Amino acid sequence: MQDNTAAARHGISAYPLEFTGSGGEYFRVWIVNVLLSIVTLGFYTPLARRRTAQYFYGHTMVADSPLEFTAQTRRMLVGFILFVVLYAAFKLAAETGQDSAVTVMLIGGALLAPYFWGSAMRFRFNATRWRGVRLQFTARWGEVYRASWPAFLLALFWSGGLALFGALMPEAKGGAGVGRAFAVLGATLLLSLLCAIRLEYNYKSLMVARGRIGGQPGRWKPQFSDFVRIWLATAGVFLVAVLLVSVVLVAGVGGSFALLKGMKEGGARAVLVGIAVGLLSIFLLFLASAPARAYREARMFQLVWNNIGVSHVARFRCGLKPWRYVGLRVKNVLLSLLTLGFYRPFAKVSEYRMKTDSVTLHVKGGLDQLAGQLAREEQAVGDAIADAIGLELVG
Repeated sequence: MQDNTAAARHGISAYPLEFTGSGGEYFRVWIVNVLLSIVTLGFYTPLARRRTAQYFYGHTMVADSPLEFTAQTRRMLVGFILFVVLYAAFKLAAETGQDSAVTVMLIGGALLAPYFWGSAMRFRFNATRWRGVRLQFTARWGEVYRASWPAFLLALFWSGGLALFGALMPEAKGGAGVGRAFAVLGATLLLSLLCAIRLEYNYKSLMVARGRIGGQPGRWKPQFSDFVRIWLATAGVFLVAVLLVSVVLVAGVGGSFALLKGMKEGGARAVLVGIAVGLLSIFLLFLASAPARAYREARMFQLVWNNIGVSHVARFRCGLKPWRYVGLRVKNVLLSLLTLGFYRPFAKVSEYRMKTDSVTLHVKGGLDQLAGQLAREEQAVGDAIADAIGLELVG
């Protein structure tokens, strides 16, 4: 309350974001998407993604105005078909023993991955509008490839690490040799994790810093060390979850062994108990990773939305509670498993709502003034681009 009062005195207005959708509404969208994707052997997938994006965007209210997703169906379908063709060509080459073609495709895929990512960001940003003003991703291709250096380093680490591991294992004699081989593998995993964290940081910072709404650039404040701290905390949550699950598994398996001793060997009850223990073990191991994944997602969401803004005219604040989000995710995972996946749309809506409703937009000056300024600057940018390439804007 005091923060809002102080902000008002400085001419800053607060607008909480709101999600107005419901699980029941989205379930109808989801079930149609699933059925049509099955009937069309997956080729309805891009249209399903478009309908899903339109539903969530259209029910996300930013300062009482919904977002819009305006992507063209044709472009999404063409991109999906191209991906399917490339993947089919790769699988065919791999299964027919064309090692040279597979190698060329892998190298080409690695070199083109930043281009695909940059193209996806341009498409996503350009398809997003608020009050008629569209977002833009203005990073140059050189910036995209410079931000992608951890991906290239990751490929180098795995190529060298696996080659060294393969060379050490045949020569390993005794515990020391095997230890050196697995030390190489462990170092490769650690360096790979650092590369993955850095790549995530580079891409998120580039998305915000080179994002535009109207003519206003995004503002990015998080540091790489912030991402590392979140990942370290996530590792701690994962280890605690694994420890708790291990205790449950040991207790369950011990009880099952005691039960099996009282049964005839090969009896039907013994088989059923063994199957139940196996399924329970898989279920608990899957559940063990859910809190860590949810914790990292919530902490990262909180970090980003507390430290980004739109130039000097707007900023965001996030009040998401990570442990509350973890509790919601664990409940959603349990209910999704118990309902054989049919609770998934309700789970997605509840998680999206919790994140969206935790964000508040703070605007300097009036909202109408901001929207008008963004619209004018977008028109000015469009006119400049049209002049530069010799085109005229119509309308």
